[in-house]
Amino acid sequence: MALRFEVLGRFNRARAARLTLPHFVCQTPLFMPVGTQGTIKGLTTEQLEDIGAQIILGNTYHLALRPTSELLDELGGLHKFMNWPRALLTDSGGFQMVSLLHLADITEEGVTFQSPVDGKPMLLTPEESIQIQNRIGADIIMALDDVVKTTTTGPRVEEAMYRTIRWIDRCIEAHKRPTEQNLFGIVQGGLDPVLRDICVKGLVNRNLPGYAIGGLAGGESKDSFWRVVAQCTAALPEEKPRYVMGVGYPLDIVVCSALGADMYDCVYPTRTARFGTALVPEGVLKLKHKAMAEDTRPVDPTCDCMVCKNYTRAYIHCLVTKDAMGSQLLSYHNLYYMMKLSRNLHSSIIEGRFPEFVCNFLQQMFPKGDVPEWVCDAMEVAGIDISSCCTPFSSSQD
Repeated sequence: MALRFEVLGRFNRARAARLTLPHFVCQTPLFMPVGTQGTIKGLTTEQLEDIGAQIILGNTYHLALRPTSELLDELGGLHKFMNWPRALLTDSGGFQMVSLLHLADITEEGVTFQSPVDGKPMLLTPEESIQIQNRIGADIIMALDDVVKTTTTGPRVEEAMYRTIRWIDRCIEAHKRPTEQNLFGIVQGGLDPVLRDICVKGLVNRNLPGYAIGGLAGGESKDSFWRVVAQCTAALPEEKPRYVMGVGYPLDIVVCSALGADMYDCVYPTRTARFGTALVPEGVLKLKHKAMAEDTRPVDPTCDCMVCKNYTRAYIHCLVTKDAMGSQLLSYHNLYYMMKLSRNLHSSIIEGRFPEFVCNFLQQMFPKGDVPEWVCDAMEVAGIDISSCCTPFSSSQD
């Protein structure tokens, strides 16, 4: 095991921890920006350090295609290749097979898919996924799992869950750098509590360095989403990090942190920036709107980032979707917002003021008190009293 996880503070289920990895000492809860091909579009690694990014996520599938894992290994690993001194996490490549490519088949051997280069069938096995990730050299590597869409029902969900457990043993066997890289297992089981419970127990029995909750943020209802997170965080070990995959909406991160999760990743903050949308305490600010054309205020008057200190909404309005600088500035701001949110979650738990932080966050986002019902239900399970920022009988589901 190549990590140390120390819980520094708690409020009911929420926890703030120190996660020591080979390349960086991180504070949780934390959000990980997604750098698909070894880069966060439009930002330098120096800017990412300035923003406070602790772990960057890389996509195994994309990196294996270009520049190839063999070249990365030859050049000293992805850290050296992209000039990033802090921690890295790589996914297994399985999700890309499902989301980006026409799948030929998923069998016990692995995932067969069409090559994007020449259209020929290619096979990704658990062993090959781990070998590629060993060459890339990230601090945290993910097991290959059998991925099904969140909304899938029936026997396919059960099949995928049991296969995910069988594949974890093949991943463990193939993992040749356990003292330098941490292999996380991924809890699957769709929206079925029984299947989720079986998968959690199966993975915990393998005593892995950390655990991810997979198969969410794919179209399921928010009520289903938080209940799966609550179930898994309650069953996973206290002394290991818990990573909810694909979660990037600030509200979701606050809710999941209240339920005891520690790590998150998503393309949302940077992807929405490229469409001209900024993350602000009230929710989002759409810089493409005509109302922004003469607005001389900063994107977020309460934000200390380089963008908000130096540029107006009107300036960014002129740039968004027309000039690369627009998406770069908004990507910087949005990731700064996410890093600040992570720091505030950590410090509020440590300092014993987590409920106040949650209420303040919700009051800014829902000034009329129309906090979604699913948030109210999740916070009740988390033991956080948010009655002061909710109107009675709120029924919004978004």
